[in-house]
Amino acid sequence: MPTMADVARSAGVSVATVSHVLNGTRPVLPHTRQAVLDAVDALGYTPNTLARSLVTSRTRSIGLAVSAISNPYFTEILQGVEAEALEAGYSLLIADPHDDPVHERKVVQLLHERRVDGMIVAPSADPHATVDYLTRHTVPTVFLDRVLTADDGAAGAPDQVCAENVEPMARLVGHLTALGHRRIGLVAGLPGLSTTAERIAGYRQALASAGLTHDEDLLVSGNSESAGAERATAALLALPEPPTALVTANNAMTIGALRVLRRHGLAVPGDISLCCFDDFAWADLFSPRLTAVAQPSREIGAQAVRVLLDRLATPGRPARTVRLPCAFVHRSSCGCPEPEQPVRELSRDEDPDRNPTRARGGDGDRDGPGRGDGPGHGISLGDGAGPGEAARPGGEGAGPLPGALDGKAASSARSTLSEKGTTS
Repeated sequence: MPTMADVARSAGVSVATVSHVLNGTRPVLPHTRQAVLDAVDALGYTPNTLARSLVTSRTRSIGLAVSAISNPYFTEILQGVEAEALEAGYSLLIADPHDDPVHERKVVQLLHERRVDGMIVAPSADPHATVDYLTRHTVPTVFLDRVLTADDGAAGAPDQVCAENVEPMARLVGHLTALGHRRIGLVAGLPGLSTTAERIAGYRQALASAGLTHDEDLLVSGNSESAGAERATAALLALPEPPTALVTANNAMTIGALRVLRRHGLAVPGDISLCCFDDFAWADLFSPRLTAVAQPSREIGAQAVRVLLDRLATPGRPARTVRLPCAFVHRSSCGCPEPEQPVRELSRDEDPDRNPTRARGGDGDRDGPGRGDGPGHGISLGDGAGPGEAARPGGEGAGPLPGALDGKAASSARSTLSEKGTTS
């Protein structure tokens, strides 16, 4: 096996120059750099990363601790992390904390013992033991998706990257109030998560803006999972005065809600309108297609790597929180006529790339194509409005059976979305 010394002899340079070329630790003249690379290619030299880590105290690896990797939302985050890390020459070590604080603390320690250069963690609902460990060992860390605040007692919170939650949820619920809905149910996420608290805040904000009194009976926790959403949706439908519209706070809970609506024989949007926080690849295969808030999941992952690499380069800088804008994807499950092409609008005017610390701005008004490109299809029930017509909040009109998917799409959906997969 060729060594660095062999490369140096072949290129006619010193071993130190070869090291600078391969590690990017010092500028090298272009023709010298090319001579080294040609020698590496001709000899088939492969750097010994273990030996290099002993010298540099860096392994060029990143630990990623994310629960429910099978969930499409976190899968896209993982893709963003991997692509950005690979581009920067880093490898990934991945662990699933299962949203369990004890297990989370354990896997973080295991990743640290593997001498990763830094970590990216989607924290559990009670991450204090994990934060204490990371702080005590001064591990460069970025939290993604869920964030900590001073109210959590997290004065030493690390860098954080997440999506906006309050304003996009308020936009979604405000859309339903504008359609005339006065009783809007929310299937909320796992208590203790920042995403759950922020989306509940957005829900309440929209109700207040519409002059509606918040009814606590209309807010039920689905624990960020499909089975929990089934129980929550059933509880909402059992109310003496059930909601005329339903909002689910993540993709897994949308599936659970749709199951219960179908079980009760309720048509969307004819009998009840439905909107969801989290868009997913097959949301426009439902009939009617789902109006949703789409999170920039891949960009969340990529941005987390950028922030971590910046932390490695400037370890003394203050911690920062990066919030990325979501998009409102207007389809027809809310009760609006089916658009020729789903409208995708950014929830904030500002391009996050222009303000990498925090994306701010007003309601977005930039339109663009969504994932679908044609009218919904399915089984229409009743004798009122069809799938392309607006349904009244009182339940008049009809729509196709909720959650109806073509055979292949249904099979893909079942295999892709974990029954207990959690997301933000």
